[in-house]
Amino acid sequence: MKRLRPASLGPEFNRFWIGQSVSTVGDRITVFVVPTVMIFLLDASAFQVGIVAMAQYLGIPLLGPLAGVLVDRWDNRRTLLVCDLARLAAVAVIPVAYWQGRLSTPLLFACVAVISGATIFFTVGYLVAVPAVVPKDHLVRAYSRLEGTRSVSEVSGPSLAAGLYGALGVAALLVDAASYLISALCIRSMRPWGERTVAEGSVWQRLTAGFRLNWSDPVLRRVVVAAVTLNCGGPVFVTVLPILAYQGLGVSVGVFGAAMSVAAVGALAGAALAPKAGERLGTGRMLAWALLLHCLVGLGVLAAPALPAGAVIAVTMGCYGFFMSCINVSSAPIRQSRMSTHNQGVMHAAFRTATWGVIPLAALVGGVAVSVLSGPLGVLDAARVTMAGGTLLAACSFLPALRIQPLLDAAAERQRESGADHGDAEPALAEGTS
Repeated sequence: MKRLRPASLGPEFNRFWIGQSVSTVGDRITVFVVPTVMIFLLDASAFQVGIVAMAQYLGIPLLGPLAGVLVDRWDNRRTLLVCDLARLAAVAVIPVAYWQGRLSTPLLFACVAVISGATIFFTVGYLVAVPAVVPKDHLVRAYSRLEGTRSVSEVSGPSLAAGLYGALGVAALLVDAASYLISALCIRSMRPWGERTVAEGSVWQRLTAGFRLNWSDPVLRRVVVAAVTLNCGGPVFVTVLPILAYQGLGVSVGVFGAAMSVAAVGALAGAALAPKAGERLGTGRMLAWALLLHCLVGLGVLAAPALPAGAVIAVTMGCYGFFMSCINVSSAPIRQSRMSTHNQGVMHAAFRTATWGVIPLAALVGGVAVSVLSGPLGVLDAARVTMAGGTLLAACSFLPALRIQPLLDAAAERQRESGADHGDAEPALAEGTS
């Protein structure tokens, strides 16, 4: 008889889920408003937009390895609370500085960099928190729900951001600041959990252990290489998109916000369908094909201005978001299944550092490329060429991911054979053998 799945993943997860749902809506507002403010209020160049986009991910190479070590040694719940409050303060500085006539590109860079640093610690703690409050066999469902609400935030966020920016201007960022407060209150209301999991070993030993664990495991190694390749080209596309929309195609803030909200419906659909697709295809196979399709659909932006720009952006980004959700829903469970609980923090931190560490440079390259190519080509064609190049580079991430599913299948077969030999013994986690 088929076992029915419970409707809820538990009250602790639900509190965490609510907090993150509100916070991710706020995040969409800041991601939308910051480049809009730079282009329309500060008259920033493509290079300056790229610089601030780089700051969004600057904390990854600078703090990523250390974050995993420290999150393991700190109380995880307190860490998430402090990160939320730090991000609240950094976001609130931006409108205050504008009202005082002191807002500038360097100040925006500093605020975004602080948000980035706090987000690094929060993300590592977040990835450790989910398995701490959700049973292992429900992790895919938990990530699907989190990814689904993230996608809902992307549906509502840009339109909400455009409306708030039209009504409030820079003060729209205060909504994001409030969302961090709500997230902190939800986490504070949860029962105590996430006490430090690792006390032994020096900081250097734990720091290097994360990289070693990611590279020694054949599945994790391929996930790392695929993610690095994806992040060498994907951020170029994302950084240049508002430049293409505002300066190249002449799209208004309202139209761009509406297009991005319509686009995010695809991401929501991806989050809803990813668990069933993973069950049918296998999570590794779904990851590989989602990587390829996520990148190739980005070439749809080349249809503008031959076709209406708003519609092109909405359809292209809808498909783009659909496959990005599939990537996110499949990647985290694959990685967590390969690692014991006490190594989760350093593994995730090293993974983020290695795979997201290239994003600041990729974002900067996007801004610089448009600046350099705008002279001979004009802003529109410079943006189109730059985005197409980044997309084709990112599509190469499909190649290292092809072998992930066969490796997962082989590991599952070994575990079944081990279970048959040893009764109902818990199968050991796969070690780093090729």
